[in-house]
Amino acid sequence: MIGSPITPREKDFATWYQDVVIQGDMAEPAEIVKGCMVIKPNGWGVWERLQRELDDRFKATGHENLYLPLLIPESFLKKEAEHVEGFSPELAVVTVAGGKELEEPYVIRPTSETLVGHFFGKWIQSYRDLPLLINQWANVMRWELRTRMFLRTTEFLWQEGHTAHASHEEALEEVLRMLDVYADVAENVMAMPVIKGVKTSSEKFAGALRSYSIEAMMQNGLALQAGTSHDLGQNFGKAFDVQFQSKEGKLDYVWQTSWGVSTRLIGGLIMTHSDDKGLILPPKVAPRKAVIVPIYRKDEERAQVMETASKIARELGAHLDAREGQTPGAKFFHWERRGVPVVFELGPRDVAAGKIVIKRRDTGTKEPIAQSEAAVTLAETLDLMQRDLFAKAQQRLMSNTVLANSIQEVEEMLADATAEKGGGKFVMAHAKDAPEVDARMKEFKATVRNIPLTDGYDGPGKCIITGENVDRRVVIAKAY
Repeated sequence: MIGSPITPREKDFATWYQDVVIQGDMAEPAEIVKGCMVIKPNGWGVWERLQRELDDRFKATGHENLYLPLLIPESFLKKEAEHVEGFSPELAVVTVAGGKELEEPYVIRPTSETLVGHFFGKWIQSYRDLPLLINQWANVMRWELRTRMFLRTTEFLWQEGHTAHASHEEALEEVLRMLDVYADVAENVMAMPVIKGVKTSSEKFAGALRSYSIEAMMQNGLALQAGTSHDLGQNFGKAFDVQFQSKEGKLDYVWQTSWGVSTRLIGGLIMTHSDDKGLILPPKVAPRKAVIVPIYRKDEERAQVMETASKIARELGAHLDAREGQTPGAKFFHWERRGVPVVFELGPRDVAAGKIVIKRRDTGTKEPIAQSEAAVTLAETLDLMQRDLFAKAQQRLMSNTVLANSIQEVEEMLADATAEKGGGKFVMAHAKDAPEVDARMKEFKATVRNIPLTDGYDGPGKCIITGENVDRRVVIAKAY
């Protein structure tokens, strides 16, 4: 219920998160549909801004948007064995339509690689048709047993990019290019630092040769996989017979990629920046960047304050909270909970002095400034807040990233980490990409999040499980 107290992070981080989502008017559970949520205007506004930032980058790198059907013939998923096995437990299947049982069931889209394979087979004949670069903004459905708003819901929103190339080298270049795009948006738009790396074989996308991810650290030290980019090799090309004639006149299968981020980015944003007072939004994704709250006690003060407030609001592009029947204190509380980066307050004395008070949501600091300087000060404040939020999150990542040289050390460091109580860390240790390593990590509910693409630690060493040589440390953590 909006207006209820927010559970402190140190008491119960998981409950705090749910409270911030609801109190920030971001979303609420859609209790009539199991595991789904209603994204409310404040949450939708953040998603719109993330969409815009991502979509502009996709188009700048040559990608075009399209839309594919929601329903996928069940036989399509069975064409790529590893793919259907990986998704089988999460599928929602339509067996009756129009009052009749279907000859072939349809699967509600969990992802679109199989549909893409079918249509690529129709659209691609020659190397002249390559590369084919598409993206889809869509909803998908994966039947989740345990759900958390934004982080893991039965239905969620995302974008999924799909590309086809004439060579593996070109496809891999695409995979890493899009991983860089995701990291750019995470760090420079969301103010959320990430580690780019390759997933282990057991953690890769079903049907891919290799998967790459960006991993972010939440305030409780747990990891969040914030985006993935997949090298699909020729697996789907062969499954759907997507062949092209090369420059040399020979037939070959296309090399494909897929990559995606979803509304779980919003969950990551909330858990990276918010506090016990409620939501904190980086300025670049905030639906409302600034609000002006007029303060007056007498009717004769109202006209003068509202006239000045309206003029400044127009100049700043700020929202003027002109609601009647609400005290200034209630209005400040309202916008604080919703994460508005900057709130201005304007009273009769401010009007007389040509001043206005500016307050930052993240630090709570406020100061009077000249009304004539409000536009410049607002721009500077938003820019500084964006940089400060990233620096704070970056410092948290650095402070909670530790080295371990044995599996016992790793287990001890992560023993008390939970989504409810926190205590998580990113543990950097030498580990081989092997099933026995992944199995050992899962004994204490941790995973190898990724193998960093760049070595920022101490280079080669011996795997803490197998004793074999590896060229760098990996990121081990408990995760959402």
